[in-house]
This record gives sequence, structure tokens and C-alpha cells, in this order.
Amino acid sequence: MVSPRSLLCTLLPLASCVLAATYDDWRQRTIYQVMTDRFALADESYPACDPAAAEYCGGTWRGLEKHLDYIQGMGFDAIWISPVAKNIDGHTDDGQGYHGYWTQDLFSLNRHFGTAEDLHSLISAAHKRDMYVMADVVVNHMAAKADNIASLQADSFSSFAPLSTNDSFHPLCWVSDYTNQTEVEQCWLGKDANGSVALLDINTGHHKTMLQLYDWVGQFISNYTFDGMRIDRMKHVQKDFWPGFAKAAGTFELGEVRSENISYVANYTDSMDGVLDYPTFFAVRDAFSSTKGNLSAIAEVTNTSRHTYQGNEFLTGAFVENHDYPRMLNLTQDKALVKNALAFNFIHDGIPILYQGQEQGYSGGDSPANHEALWFSRYDTRNDMYRTIAAMNKARKQAMNAGKHFLVTAMDFIKQEQPGVMAVSKPPLLTLLTNAGSGGAAAWDVPDVYKPNTELVDVLTCRTYNAGAKGEVKISSTGGMPHVLIPSADLAHDGGLCTTEANAAPRRAGTPLGATLGFLLGFVGFMLL
Repeated sequence: MVSPRSLLCTLLPLASCVLAATYDDWRQRTIYQVMTDRFALADESYPACDPAAAEYCGGTWRGLEKHLDYIQGMGFDAIWISPVAKNIDGHTDDGQGYHGYWTQDLFSLNRHFGTAEDLHSLISAAHKRDMYVMADVVVNHMAAKADNIASLQADSFSSFAPLSTNDSFHPLCWVSDYTNQTEVEQCWLGKDANGSVALLDINTGHHKTMLQLYDWVGQFISNYTFDGMRIDRMKHVQKDFWPGFAKAAGTFELGEVRSENISYVANYTDSMDGVLDYPTFFAVRDAFSSTKGNLSAIAEVTNTSRHTYQGNEFLTGAFVENHDYPRMLNLTQDKALVKNALAFNFIHDGIPILYQGQEQGYSGGDSPANHEALWFSRYDTRNDMYRTIAAMNKARKQAMNAGKHFLVTAMDFIKQEQPGVMAVSKPPLLTLLTNAGSGGAAAWDVPDVYKPNTELVDVLTCRTYNAGAKGEVKISSTGGMPHVLIPSADLAHDGGLCTTEANAAPRRAGTPLGATLGFLLGFVGFMLL
């Protein structure tokens, strides 16, 4: 369904159509995280790419644009791309800057990914599909080879843009104690050995530097019409920098605060629209990486977070994989466990995020092993994981469209007597999870969750069930797979999901979309008078 925001931009092509996407816009989305260098080449070739070499493999924005169908086919309507700024070039002991996090010049683009025209083309193509594009923004540091620091200081850091004076950077010290917040915010990341990369910590507390960064981000978001931004290493910058930065950007922000400490992460939830939900990420991975994981920890972390974070868990990005940690299939080779983790991710109160390659069953370990090139999969849309993710995405969309206030209803963890199982109600969805594994059995008994005798459909298998006379749901199964249940009355015949079992009433005239179209057409007519 085309959003009113995108439709208005389509109807008013001559207007300056910069309509910033808000959090309310974003939470209706699901995000696919792209590592640009490892996604696709413009010439559709499939070159060798060894993650261990940590070198550029050739992925570009043009290549990504050519495969938007692949992403949209899974149901994703937003993409998060690698940082676009120019990185240090050449070889280092740590490899090359193919990932985009070794910034040298904020005002220039990474030539390896393409030109400004290519980036504009990608974003425009995404917008025509009603897909949002999220920029990954790095303002904590600039990068340089560690053995080049003395010469950089001698010429007043002139190779960096727009920051080019000693005042723009904190004096050299290396982060060694992550419990010391002053050190975390003011010291440098990296190594001091020759040939490796040092991340020179930007002095964001310096007034001129702060204003330069605020001015830059406003231009950056506006010039390329990004719909949102992910903030890298938020905790390494002092908190009072971020409100002004967010205001200058004028768009949705999702901050990275890498910690499993809920109170520590919560401390940043009043500085950004949202944060990546790292505490839940760690709990979910631990729970589903083996048959001995602690499922109750997920509920404990979630319930504590929702009472600690400003904005509840709704103001978070949910994920089970990213480019910084080993993939789930590296922790366990049992796909049943991985699918349970994924199912939780898609019924999370926050915005679900999927890191490229998980849909193809990639299993890389610590970085850079988990930076595999996606073209090795040949973009297989028949892959079982691809299809499972597509079904979960569709189920979330169907739940949103059911008129049950899905996006503002918090998950309810319903206690189960059998160990190794978990029931999560987020109406109209009921999700039954287990870490019994593919060789195990599981049983759930969920009381009074639906109206009596409600017909239910498991969206992962399209199998039908019926709630009991008191609305209870009792299911037993083997094989360790999750169950994601939705009333058949909430499944649309045109929703692309279990259409034979769907029983929703047909859309009638005067729907929200019809009303929106009428309003917009009237608005355009008024503007043309």
C-alpha cells in the first residue's frame, strides 16, 4: 500500500518534496540492513570475495538498485545502507575501508560505492517503491593509519573534512577501560601499532566543531533525501551533543549503544528517536543459540526495558544479527532455533531489522567473517529462510492492517509450565516459541487469549487451528519450529499469505487509503487554483 507521504510526493513532483519521515512513519516499516560493498555489482557479475581478506569486493549503489525487487520480495519497505562518506584508501594491517566506518571526508562520497548521481538514483528508485532509505552516520571519529598520526598533527589534520584543526580532536589516548565513561567519550578507538587503523576521537564538545557537524548533517540528509539515519557508536560521544544533532538532521534517528546493560542503554533513550535494542539482542541470542538457553531471560529483559526506556520498547530497533557479531547459524546449526529467534524479532514491539545474508542461511563468525558477499547466493528467492522471513514480514503487515492497534500494543509474555517454551501475545498475533531444537517436542497451553472457537492460521505453515470454548489455545508439536498464529478473519485474501485460509472481509469503499487519495487529490486541486 502506498503511503500518503510518498503519494503526495508523486502527485506534486514540482514541489520541494522533503517530507521528513517521523518515528510513527518508521515503526510501520521493517528494515533490511545492507553492507553495500558485499551486496551487488552494477554489472551483475559475481567476483571472488574472501571476507578474511577484509578488502573491497565491488558492491555499489547501482548494484543495490538493481536488486530492490529481491529485498521488497521479502516484505521489507526500508533499507539501511553502509556509511557513504569517503574512507581512508589503501591497505592497512586491518584491511580496507569497504565497510564504510573509517571516515576521512564527510563532504565526499566513497568512490568505491559510486557517484552522487548513483546514490541519488538509488534513493529515488527506493522512494518510487515506497521504500525508505536509512543512512549510517559516523561522527564519533575520523580514521587514519596509526603510523601516520604524527604527520597528521603536524599539518593540523588538513586531510580531514570539514574538521581540520587540533581543536577538532581530543588529545591522543586509547580507550582501554569501558567502565570509565570519560575515557569512552574522549579517547581514541583502534590500535597504536604501525600499519593498523586509529579512529581519532572528534572533540564534539568544541563549539565550532559541534556547529560544523550540525551544519553538515542538515545538508547531508536534505541533499540526498534520506528518510532516517542510524548513528554509529553513540555512547562514545557526550550525551548533550545529540539533541542538537538530531534537530539539525530533521529526520528519524536510531542510535547504536552497544551494551547489554539496560540502565546504560536507557540513559540514551531521551537523546534520540530510538535506540538499537542491544539488551534484548543478547538475551534472544543466548536463549536460542542452544537447547539449554534461558527463555525467561527474554521476558525479564523486555519487561525491564519497557519500564526503563523512554518510549517503552516501541522506540527501539530489533535485530538478531548484524555486521559486528557472529551469525546465529555460527552459534548453532539448528535452523529451528534460528527461526524461533527470527519469529520473536518480527513480533517485537520495536522496528524489526534483518542483516543481509541471514535470509540465505549465511553462517559467518566474528567480523570480518560475517561480511560475506550476497551474490554467492545468486539472490535465491526459493531459499527456505528467505520464504520464512517473507511470511513473517507479511504476518506483521497483516496484523498491522487488522485494526487491532498492533503497533501500540505491548507484547504480553504468558507463563508456560513446560520448560523450553514461551508464548507471546501481541494481538492479533499469538507466537509460540521453543528452544527444544529440531529434535525436540514442545507443548503450549495459553488460556483465554482469543474469542471462543476462533479459527487460527499458523502463517509459517498455513495450517489451521481452533481456539477452545473459552478462547484457549493448546498446541503440541515436534521439530522445534515456532508457530505464529493469527485469526483467519484477520488474513486478507489479497495479502499474499495463506490466501486459501484467509477469511477477512473484502476492503470496502471509504477505506483509509481511499480517504487519503480523496484528500490528496482535493489538496492538489486546491494548490492548482
